[in-house]
Amino acid sequence: DSLLLEVGFLAVLVAPLRLLKWRSTAWRAHDSITFWLVRWLLFRLMFASGVVKLTSRCPTWWGLTALTYHYETQCIPTPGAWFAHQLPVWFQKFSVVATYVIEIAIPLLFFAPIRRLRLFAFYSQVLLQVLIILTGNYNFFNMLTIVLAFSLLDEEHVGHWLGRSKKRHASTWPPSLRSLLSTLLEMSTYGFLLYWSIQYFSLEINWEKRLLDSKVAFTYHEFTTWLRAVTLPLVGLGFLSLSWEILSAMYRCACVRGCFWKLWAMLQWAVFATATMGMFAISLVPFTYIDYESNGKLWPGIHQMFNAVERFQVVNSYGLFRRMTGVGGRPEVVLEGSYDKQTWMEIEFMYKPGNVSAAPAVVTPHQPRLDWQMWFAALAHHSSSPWFTSFVYRLLQGKKDVIRLVQVDESRYPFSAQPPVYIRAQLYKYWFTGSAEGSEGPAPWWRRQHVQEFFPTVSLGDPTLESLVNQHGLKVRHCAMATPRSRPRGSPDTPLPLAPQDKMSLKRSADAFLPWLLQSLRQLSRPFSGPAILWSLYLVVATVYLLRALGRRPRGGAPPARHKGPRRGDPADRGGGEKNGQVRRKEAKETEEKGEGRTRGAADGHGDSLRGTKKKK
Repeated sequence: DSLLLEVGFLAVLVAPLRLLKWRSTAWRAHDSITFWLVRWLLFRLMFASGVVKLTSRCPTWWGLTALTYHYETQCIPTPGAWFAHQLPVWFQKFSVVATYVIEIAIPLLFFAPIRRLRLFAFYSQVLLQVLIILTGNYNFFNMLTIVLAFSLLDEEHVGHWLGRSKKRHASTWPPSLRSLLSTLLEMSTYGFLLYWSIQYFSLEINWEKRLLDSKVAFTYHEFTTWLRAVTLPLVGLGFLSLSWEILSAMYRCACVRGCFWKLWAMLQWAVFATATMGMFAISLVPFTYIDYESNGKLWPGIHQMFNAVERFQVVNSYGLFRRMTGVGGRPEVVLEGSYDKQTWMEIEFMYKPGNVSAAPAVVTPHQPRLDWQMWFAALAHHSSSPWFTSFVYRLLQGKKDVIRLVQVDESRYPFSAQPPVYIRAQLYKYWFTGSAEGSEGPAPWWRRQHVQEFFPTVSLGDPTLESLVNQHGLKVRHCAMATPRSRPRGSPDTPLPLAPQDKMSLKRSADAFLPWLLQSLRQLSRPFSGPAILWSLYLVVATVYLLRALGRRPRGGAPPARHKGPRRGDPADRGGGEKNGQVRRKEAKETEEKGEGRTRGAADGHGDSLRGTKKKK
């Protein structure tokens, strides 16, 4: 959610609303400045995610065994996670090494001056995110990260994907000095990455056992010393890269034709360059959280700027999978309901593990908040998750909106006809089954073991339930009655606490347009699951863009000649697009008139020659 907020704010700078020509897609001279912030965000996200795995001192990350637990203990695994869990241990350890290289070393190439190095960094990041998508349900996060990675590409490479690549001139021999140095630097970079990986992770092929041995060959003190030495230089690297983009954009603005359009381009450059420098400055505070000594060396004014905007979360610190949980087995809360306290039926959720024979779900890019929070609740005592008490209370009341968070299909909810009289929760440990395990009937995906009671047996009016409600200060009521003042951030369907000043009637007018519209949309989407709705929306948008693209293609005849206009970066296409367009149209009209004149002249000349021949005869 924090990443989505920051990307959303950057989108305002990268693609601001154009009030006069909102349909225009013309490239502007200062676009590269704001677009650089996307690359800087991607760098902060990936580099910090790799660093925190080692600064956390988690033994699984330092022992390179984290992935032997990760696939079965993550929040909501996919069926691909079961297959990845079956891979040999040596491959899992090598995968951790590859993760370190992709998240710590390769992000430095984001600012490389050589185009092929940036493309190598792009495909490395996309590979990591695709593998995460195949083995885990992390909502929109991985897709959003891939979108950020597109900041590493250029128009030429994207044009190659779309079949619009320009013909390159044949390579000359001998190559130029610049080309030779670029190739040498590129190959040296690849060689250094390979040497760094072998040296610091003791990569060695064991020919006898036919596997690849690996282990961390540095200490925690050595790593923190290295991190302290490179944090501020990385800030300097980012500053130099941004300065180059700003100066390049200023030169392009200065090359714009026409005094007015030149001034207009320079004004836009000044505004967006200032905004970009401000965003870069305040982002240094959360970025240097990876080393607090470096954070303390920042200019105090930068800290004051960050404190002024911190509540808006326009810049954030990141660090994914800091510690590996569930090393001794995946903790899972299983809810049970009963009518007589004798026969208990399990309440199965749509997405989280429960039934050992049910395959893991695929829900990307949907974010099932309740299933996600159930994973966190299982990591501690139920008192650490006060919302769980409200959740149980709602199920006992049989509230439809809450039941829909558990199961959209009422036929799969065991108490759809009548709410349960009693509810309790048990704590289990879950493990993936092995590929060699067999059983009669459908092969189970999981095996589990009961640990202890997680939540006591309660019913409506039960003193235990009432004491828990009072203990957490909850006055449970239907969430549709909540006002903005009493509604905390989070899922709109979560049972809410009621403040003392809100105990009066809070029912809003049902005739208001916005509540009526939202309620109508909820009614329409009620029969469908979250993933089905999201993928339907994505497919509709993709279909619209595909039809628009097909509609622009010529229906027959020879393809139109391509207009060889100024390339991106040429002075003729900077800023004054309207004026330069008028000049180009005027020149084209003059050329057309000259062509018609030549055609008429040729025809007249041909007629004169015929008359002359006739006169001679």
